[in-house]
Amino acid sequence: MSVRLQQPTFDPGAETNAFLENAGGAGAAVTFTGLVRSLPEDPIISMTLEHYPALAESQLETLLGDAMQRFSLTDATIIHRFGTLYPGEPIVQVMTLAPHRQAAFDAANFIMDVLKTNAPFWKKEERETGSDWVAARQSDDEAAQRWQ
Repeated sequence: MSVRLQQPTFDPGAETNAFLENAGGAGAAVTFTGLVRSLPEDPIISMTLEHYPALAESQLETLLGDAMQRFSLTDATIIHRFGTLYPGEPIVQVMTLAPHRQAAFDAANFIMDVLKTNAPFWKKEERETGSDWVAARQSDDEAAQRWQ
């Protein structure tokens, strides 16, 4: 189980391959990679992610521990970036290993749903017209509530 908070970009394929090297007796692996989104109708130039390092790391470690126990995972990893990111770059990668596929899928969904609402990250999007902090979304809150 590991959490990495980092500024530099990462290679999602290489991270997945390294994670799978220790798959042991797992029957399923799930990997989710979140990317910086820029919509054609509302393009962004960049996104800046700010965080409180000690709190973010602690909360993500607790979240991973909860997922490990709740879904009987054999391993899990969260990689989350901070700083200025550009459209198409990876922001976050969640990887889970479990004896069975449903547990691996459910754990990855659980981690992302809770991370999006509870982890102390703040996003600011830069556009040609200026910058704005990204507001919390009700749909994200609803997704996280389904796990309670």
